[in-house]
Amino acid sequence: MTTDVLLALLNSRPLVGGEERDALGDPARGARWAREHGGDGSRAELALLRRTRDALRDVVRGASPPAVLEPLLEGVHQVPELTAEGLAWNVRTPPHARLAVDAVLGWAEAEERLPGRLRPCANDECRLFLLDRSRANRARWCSMAVCGNRAKARRHYARSR
Repeated sequence: MTTDVLLALLNSRPLVGGEERDALGDPARGARWAREHGGDGSRAELALLRRTRDALRDVVRGASPPAVLEPLLEGVHQVPELTAEGLAWNVRTPPHARLAVDAVLGWAEAEERLPGRLRPCANDECRLFLLDRSRANRARWCSMAVCGNRAKARRHYARSR
């Protein structure tokens, strides 16, 4: 599912103990991350993934318009294919762009099917994103066990002081 690639890419640069951990920063670690998600791990792919991640983060946060994603889709074509099940549309991309394109398509899918549900974690000290699939559309934290619990503990502490 393309939204899985989207979230994995958006969340590939978390803060852990106040320190940034960039899964795509180191060439060897980045290549491993890309291969685990279906890519080839080439330098061209990693550079494009970093560019895509930064553009998507800005779009999801509302700091940039969706038009900034347009250059990431250069050379991408949708090709019809007749199968035994009917008509299927296949996306054709340059090989090094496959994961980046999947992430942009995941963003488009989330915007179409779950508008307003892709968002940054409400914890100001967290850089992760979430896709709220709850019925009430009230999820605020990337993880209730970590960020949600910290926020609730802070509020409780502030009230009890």
